[in-house]
Amino acid sequence: MIALEMAQNGSLVSSETQVNKKTAALRSWISLNHDGQGTVLDLDKYAIMRRVNIHARDLRLLDPLLSYPSTILGREKVIVLNLEHIKAIITAEEVLLRDPFDDNVLPIVEELQRRLPPASGNINGPGEEEDSGLQKDVETSEDDDFPFEFRALEVALEAICTSLDTCTGELESDAYPALDELTSKISSRNLDRVRKLKSAMTRLTNRVQKVRDELEQLLDDDDDMADLYLSRKLVGTSPMSGFGAPNWSFASPSITVGSKVSRTSRASVTTVQEENDVEELEMLLEAYFMQIEGTLNKLTTLREYIDDTEDYINIQLDNHRNQLIQLELFLSSGTVCVSIYSLVAAIFGMNIPYTWNENHKHMFKWVVIMTGIASAAIFVCIVSYARHKGLVGS
Repeated sequence: MIALEMAQNGSLVSSETQVNKKTAALRSWISLNHDGQGTVLDLDKYAIMRRVNIHARDLRLLDPLLSYPSTILGREKVIVLNLEHIKAIITAEEVLLRDPFDDNVLPIVEELQRRLPPASGNINGPGEEEDSGLQKDVETSEDDDFPFEFRALEVALEAICTSLDTCTGELESDAYPALDELTSKISSRNLDRVRKLKSAMTRLTNRVQKVRDELEQLLDDDDDMADLYLSRKLVGTSPMSGFGAPNWSFASPSITVGSKVSRTSRASVTTVQEENDVEELEMLLEAYFMQIEGTLNKLTTLREYIDDTEDYINIQLDNHRNQLIQLELFLSSGTVCVSIYSLVAAIFGMNIPYTWNENHKHMFKWVVIMTGIASAAIFVCIVSYARHKGLVGS
């Protein structure tokens, strides 16, 4: 459906872009208006800057070749959105989404086309007989309607939070069985598998943490949230042109005073609204902040499970290491005992004349007995000392 719409709308390439085609790289964008109609644009960064009146330093946040953290940046007339694979510029009238043909971006384009059109689009139809009441109802409904930029922002936040939660679920489904298998059998294959899963978990945790930090930073600052009310800014400035008479003159004191008073009152009302009335956006951000917080808690739980598994494996390895130390100690003690026998045999094997060599009927028996008792005593002393120092188990 999207491909057909893009093909029908065609590719709009400005003349300025064609002139700078050799000097500036073209990027694919899709423009979505209030009705969700999409138009593919091939524009360079200078054309985008002129189209939405944005600075180069803000547009640089959307450059995929540069590494920038997740950002929701409010400017005078636009919202710069850099969340994972979603790189968009939101105004009060349109959404510019970068790389619309990317596989990760296509579902977001479809969702924007479905949800950008307001639900109360035909509110001006019924009740034509009551002009004054109709005007009040229309103004009330327009105030209650969700602003265009917030509908686009909600789609982007929902897509990012859902994507991160899906990645977390897939990681959990792979990690828990691998960890259980590692606890039952420690092998190089299982260790390498868990190592890769832990690396993937660390990268995913960093991605989730960046989005969470950005939402938390917005929620902590009411001024930043007020900067995202693009429709309110547009409504606050548009009556200025239509309110005063076209024949304003500074030579007319009455008109000047009246215009000053009206401008002051409108400015004060707008200022109070922008400073205090951010509950709508705050509730929207809090909902997705709680969702991304839940995803981060899942990753934290998984990390704790990995740490517990590592501790369990280290305990097992320490146990095996202690068993090897115990075996080595027993072998060393046996070697000492055998060395005692070798020492006695070497002494008796010397070709030295001794008086007891002439009559040695019972000498061999007593030598063997005494040597065995001495070897056993040495072995018991070594093992007792090792147990006292905790080198072997009791």
